[in-house]
Amino acid sequence: MRTELVTTLKRQATELLSDIERDRQPILITQHGLPSAYLVDVESYEHMQQRMSILEGIARGEQAIAEGRFASHDQAKARLARWLK
Repeated sequence: MRTELVTTLKRQATELLSDIERDRQPILITQHGLPSAYLVDVESYEHMQQRMSILEGIARGEQAIAEGRFASHDQAKARLARWLK
């Protein structure tokens, strides 16, 4: 992964954005020698957000099962039947 200084971002923002769009590789921005932010292209960011949403849904489902909050197949079928009338 490429790393750039925040001063480089200030001076060459257009070039860095072009590089990100072309290469689809994030750039780590450092400030005072410490990681400060990542620059990522829009498509990659949106893809990451979709994946996070799916993973959060799976985690909620696993938590519900661990807490005993689930329905059997027959119970779920009966609940859905009420909606489908």
